[in-house]
Amino acid sequence: MRVTPIFLFCCFLFLGPIAGFPQGSLSKKELKAQEQKANASRFFIEGEKSFALGDLEKAYQYLSRARDFAPEEPAISYKLAEVLLKRNQAAQALPFAQQAVAKDPQNLFYVLLVAEIYTGLNKPLEAAALLEKLTTGSTKNQQYNLELASIYLNANEFDKALVALDRAEAYYGVREPFTVQKQRIYLRKDLLSKAVEEGEKLISSFPGNPNYVLSLVEILYNNAKLDQAIQLVGTEINKYPNQPELQLAAYKLYREKGLDSQANTFLVESMSSPDLATASKTSTFQGLLQEMKTAERDKMLDSLEVILVAMHPADAAVLEALGNRRKAGNRLGEALELYKKSLAIQPKNERLLEEVIVNSFETSTNYEEVAIYTKIALEEFPESAEFWFYEGVLLSAQKKDSAAVQALETALRLNSEKNPQLAQVAYSTLGNSLYQMGDQAAAFSNFDKALALNPSDEQVLNNYAYFLSLAKQDLMKALDMAQRVVKKHPKNGTYLDTLAWVLYQLERYSEAATTLEEALKIEKEPSGVVMEHYGDILFRLGKIEEAVSWWKKAKESPEGSDQLAQKIKDRQIHD
Repeated sequence: MRVTPIFLFCCFLFLGPIAGFPQGSLSKKELKAQEQKANASRFFIEGEKSFALGDLEKAYQYLSRARDFAPEEPAISYKLAEVLLKRNQAAQALPFAQQAVAKDPQNLFYVLLVAEIYTGLNKPLEAAALLEKLTTGSTKNQQYNLELASIYLNANEFDKALVALDRAEAYYGVREPFTVQKQRIYLRKDLLSKAVEEGEKLISSFPGNPNYVLSLVEILYNNAKLDQAIQLVGTEINKYPNQPELQLAAYKLYREKGLDSQANTFLVESMSSPDLATASKTSTFQGLLQEMKTAERDKMLDSLEVILVAMHPADAAVLEALGNRRKAGNRLGEALELYKKSLAIQPKNERLLEEVIVNSFETSTNYEEVAIYTKIALEEFPESAEFWFYEGVLLSAQKKDSAAVQALETALRLNSEKNPQLAQVAYSTLGNSLYQMGDQAAAFSNFDKALALNPSDEQVLNNYAYFLSLAKQDLMKALDMAQRVVKKHPKNGTYLDTLAWVLYQLERYSEAATTLEEALKIEKEPSGVVMEHYGDILFRLGKIEEAVSWWKKAKESPEGSDQLAQKIKDRQIHD
């Protein structure tokens, strides 16, 4: 509503000496009046300057001085109201604005300022009364009917809003914003026929515009007028047959009606049109893909896929949609290849990048290939905690522990505990990398943080217990963690080995032997670590020959320790 009249500066020109009248011929009273006008003009001009420069305090002071010299001048009151309104002092501004209107009720700018102040003071109907005076009884100022309608709408004066909108439409002609507002009012008043009339008027005013048809179709559909919606779309398609948006709408309406044959005809026609936006095509394809799997559905998807590939072979959204179909059919490898082709065209696809990274972890051990996509993800979305997390997990798996620590710490900082699951796994992975780097205290601290978020995480419990046993530290804590994991997974050889080694460090050798023997029964090809541990336990039990035999078996595998050769040679454990 705000309009600042640039002519206000000129309105004070009359305040100076009047040309053709010598100053000496004026009376003292006239001279004093002229001097007051000159002072008022001078302070007003300074106030205008300060206002333009944004110094509202100084502008208010200058304008107040101007008003002292010319208290009846409406332009000064108007400007003071403007300054106060700018200072968020609407209540103080109102009397000045009202005074300006009282002195010059025909000045449009003065009236609009009062209306604006009333609106700011949450007195919409007072503002509306002023605008009504401007817009009724004359063809002037009809542009303010829009503002008036908005005020009435906010005040829930719907009938008055309709009148104002009708006047605006008479002035501007039929326009979509007017129609939409009137339709909302009519629908709120449960006058569907009137809302439909408004939609039909808009369609006839802009023939060939499918958006206006679709808007009315939506109203009809939402109000259970399916047959009427079908009739409307059919009429418009007959008039303008090359409008794929309407054909797509017809497909949906006929599907709703249960007339699948007619629906599918419209679907193929719309999807075959080069004028239908690719986003609409992929959205429709996705919608069909999410429906219950039937032979008929799959046949239609096959047909649409042929159309999409022929028309849009290098479209990122199409490739993603086709990948989604492969994934839904449990053909994850093919889906990933299509996703990667899509990302090569449009890498700014956060959801798809995550899809490729996460599924690549699950389906491949080629970490270098996964790293291609974590790098792209971090370039495109550097503030994503998730992508820094994936990068950290990947680097940790590659034994690049120093870089992994940096990535995981960045992920935790960006996550800021928003995603507890991410934080929990990040702390766990961070602990593993820190341990590999030799920072045992920091590693154990991060394991504790991970368990605080998920006390039942089996991997953390197992690794933490094992690392504590190697450090011969907090062995009872390690025993509790290892026993909890084995209780839940009594047939897991790795977990049994950890428990056995904790028992070994507690010098409970018989229990350790029994536990590890259970692991050896389960593991068809036990690791060198397990075999070496069993040898160590047998040695502590005094079974030297058996111990050496197991050490020799462990030495044949790549996983035994560097001390194996010495153990075998000396037939002895060197603590």
